[in-house]
Amino acid sequence: MDQQRNNPLHGKTLQTILEYLLDAYGWDGLARQIDINCFKNEPSINSSLKFLRKTPWARQKVEDLYLRIMGS
Repeated sequence: MDQQRNNPLHGKTLQTILEYLLDAYGWDGLARQIDINCFKNEPSINSSLKFLRKTPWARQKVEDLYLRIMGS
């Protein structure tokens, strides 16, 4: 339980994180920050979430970017 309390992502859904990053960067800026096709080629929230949920390395990049901008 203490471990989750110290986890900055605890209680945040992937959709919430992605929407926050989109507000901050837009699709073009997000594609520059994280070079993955789901942000570059006909991006949408639903298709990006589907890809990120199936692709752990990509999800990690999104979570890392979120943590970086939340920490500043």
